[in-house]
Amino acid sequence: MKKKNKVLVTGGAGFIGSYVADELIKLGQEVIVLDDLSGGFKRNVNPKAKFVKGSINDVKLINKLFKENKFDYVFHLAAYAAEGLSHFIKHYNYQNNLVGSVNLINASVNHNVKCFVFTSSIAVYGPGQVPMIEEMIPEPEDSYGIAKYAVEMELRVSQEMFGLNHIIFRPHNVYGSRQNLSDKYRNVVGIFINQIMQNLPITIFGDGKQKRAFTHIKDISSVIAESIFKPKAYNQVFNIGTDQAVTVNRLADLVFKAMGKKTRINHLLERSEVKYAYSDHKRVKNILNYQDKINLEQGIEEMTQWAKEVEVKQIKPFANIEILKNLPPSWLKFK
Repeated sequence: MKKKNKVLVTGGAGFIGSYVADELIKLGQEVIVLDDLSGGFKRNVNPKAKFVKGSINDVKLINKLFKENKFDYVFHLAAYAAEGLSHFIKHYNYQNNLVGSVNLINASVNHNVKCFVFTSSIAVYGPGQVPMIEEMIPEPEDSYGIAKYAVEMELRVSQEMFGLNHIIFRPHNVYGSRQNLSDKYRNVVGIFINQIMQNLPITIFGDGKQKRAFTHIKDISSVIAESIFKPKAYNQVFNIGTDQAVTVNRLADLVFKAMGKKTRINHLLERSEVKYAYSDHKRVKNILNYQDKINLEQGIEEMTQWAKEVEVKQIKPFANIEILKNLPPSWLKFK
């Protein structure tokens, strides 16, 4: 039985955050979830967790929570993880993915948090570096990756300057039940499922030959939650996810099969994105005993069964696009 600690999970009503909160509760931890419900849902919050609706950009609220709860650990999973769109929503991206993170780091230093666990992204690596290895010098090519890498650097200097321990995870293309199916800018598995459920053509940018490694949420959530009890993980960076990369075309075939229905494929103009993105996972396997358990076909089958039981919502455009120049037309409306 693990010692009972007070743990803050930001984004705990969202996708990865809610699963990590579940795992922490299984470990006997006292979990407080902070989420503004901009991308998550109250139904995702574990009933054994205390839920606080609020934003990581609300400094007054953050300071109040830390003062009242004296958190032992912080798991920061609140983010708007739309890499391609981040070029066009720079202020929103940096406010939510960088400035909000700094608010949490400041409070963690001031209230002597034992360890700050942060979910970064393989977006920090940039193009042309596969397989992506933690020792590589990051060269992010989008605003989302820049924001994530900036937070990583802030955590490093906060450890050196103030002794704030941290663990950084760089997951990639995580999928599974509880994903927000109505967000058309991220989570391609969810986008495909939603489009098929509405009898719409699925949309693929370019020829669909770009490769990604799709990781089931249940393969990573317990590893992230348990990391705070592994001293060797402190102040380290970990790629985390599957080793098996597939093309987007192959992914589309698997989703059609699992849904038991096939719609037309609409190939859109290729967008500016990394063509091949997959990582090396030796470090997380050696230190945190990570292993793949759920293959892609099995995971998609499970996700589609969940999706068929939830309300289908029309996919809506992002409300506050800041730059229209070079914005893919399909990101304004569906044709």
